[in-house]
Amino acid sequence: MRSPLALGIGRTWPDRFLWIFHSLLAVRFWAIALAVLPLSAADNRPNLILFLIDDQNAEQIGAFGGKTWTPNLDRLAAEGIQFTRAHVSSAVCTPSRYSWITGRYAGASHSKIYGDACGGPGRQGFPNFNMALERDRLNIGRVLSEAGYVTGFTGKFHLDSKLDWPEFFGGENGLKEIPKTAKAGPETSAMFAHNERVMRRYLQAVGFAWAKHIYPENLRKPYHEHNPEWTISAAIEFIGENKDVPFYLHITPTLLHGGEGSWRNSMDYPLVSGEGELKELPAVMTPRAQLLQTLKDHGLDPDGPAAGEAWVDDAVGAVVNKLKALGIDRRTLFLFAPDHGRDGKGSLFLHNGTRIPMLARWPERIPAGTVCEELVQNIDWAPTCFDIAGAKPPDGYRTDGRSLAPLFATGQATPWRDHLYFEMGYARAVATKDWSYVAIRYPRETVAAIQGASRDRLPRLMSYIGRLGIGVRGAERPGFWDADQLYDLGADPGEIQNLAADPKQADRLRQMRAMLAADVKSIGRPFGEFLPGGNAAPPGQVDIQIEEVKSLEVSGKTVVDPESDTPAPAKKAKRARKKNAEE
Repeated sequence: MRSPLALGIGRTWPDRFLWIFHSLLAVRFWAIALAVLPLSAADNRPNLILFLIDDQNAEQIGAFGGKTWTPNLDRLAAEGIQFTRAHVSSAVCTPSRYSWITGRYAGASHSKIYGDACGGPGRQGFPNFNMALERDRLNIGRVLSEAGYVTGFTGKFHLDSKLDWPEFFGGENGLKEIPKTAKAGPETSAMFAHNERVMRRYLQAVGFAWAKHIYPENLRKPYHEHNPEWTISAAIEFIGENKDVPFYLHITPTLLHGGEGSWRNSMDYPLVSGEGELKELPAVMTPRAQLLQTLKDHGLDPDGPAAGEAWVDDAVGAVVNKLKALGIDRRTLFLFAPDHGRDGKGSLFLHNGTRIPMLARWPERIPAGTVCEELVQNIDWAPTCFDIAGAKPPDGYRTDGRSLAPLFATGQATPWRDHLYFEMGYARAVATKDWSYVAIRYPRETVAAIQGASRDRLPRLMSYIGRLGIGVRGAERPGFWDADQLYDLGADPGEIQNLAADPKQADRLRQMRAMLAADVKSIGRPFGEFLPGGNAAPPGQVDIQIEEVKSLEVSGKTVVDPESDTPAPAKKAKRARKKNAEE
């Protein structure tokens, strides 16, 4: 039992007053401490941020050897870890983003939109712009939310589906269809704002606790200019509101999508955003004119591609600076990456296609200046977050990746994977550090269409994703159309010389084909002779057409047949329609 003296009994009134005063201070101190203690002591897990952009080559960042202005990204490399062999599993936006957010290969998707695109179960897969987050919410947003994280999303989504989530399409409360001919103005701006609010509810439905400043997909007319400040303002708001709790934030600006000229042109439209017209530009980044002047001061063309590259970099700096200002940057894992390379988009070539620049910073766990040369992929992000957060995915959650955490200390881990798997439309590929192998296998109905097509239609039908434009990036390489392609990455990093028919590489080819067969079987959908069944067809049926398509000159959406030296009829007709419209 405590003595009367300890309770203040028997003290003089001045002493008793002081005792009561200090006691009240102590009570207030411990009340505050106890209120904070459960938060800091019970849940001191790190924050997790993915900063995912569009269409970027490694050469567009200074830390990877680019001649540009990216001081914030360069600082990430200096203060964290630089991944020199990072890849995505699919080299177009939607399937890549699906893998980032789920940890699964896109070909393993069980969304209705993907099943419909493939023609149902038991048929060959066709990973393309046909991905969506499934209704079972087996994704990073749901898992981390249920593990106690506050999860947020801002920026470009591009994983919506009317087949999977019909309640968000049509009707008074659903997404409104905006005509391609819509003009800028209050009515159109209101429709954009309405759709942005719908997308917030959509993101919450799929598993994220918070969503704001959402682009449903790529930029759309008439408000089709980039506005990273609009996206970053939401990110900074989320970070400020959740600085005292563990959070996950998915930040996805629209840059660097589109042509290089569109990046600089967008800077002249500060009030255009994903919710239509703004009253003012959020003051969260370097003023645009000042950023352009900085480029000029460093000897770079402010009207060239460096404008967009520096704009992305400045957005990264704004987020990292906010973390530092709040004193939470040391306990935050910040990972930066694009959804795929730029030049090789739509192909399965590694160089500037599946291969991406990737950087991560986490001062508490990642030593400054770490370099990782291991094979890593976008399917690894979700498992990394689950590992670090101590989150257990629900039963039935398929993950194809592995946690990157063992690589953080030194950039190395033993054992680690010996190869990566890739998929894109009709093509599948595997790559080790030294070799890559690509296989193109068309399903039976496509084989029939190719066999009956005119020469000018072959490039569209035979491209990996069944379209011109981005579907034929890489077609300048001699082996682009070949059914089997084998490349020596050490001697031929540009993947120019196809060695699949070289007798000296027969054993190597068999080894790579065995790797591919195992990966295809793990997904379960038929693919050529690697996993027969359904509508899968063996190779060799379009060999004549492969030689014919190689004789054509294909660039973007233009097909020229040297035999007639004129653009393909479809292209000529399109040009005529455009000319008539302009006149």
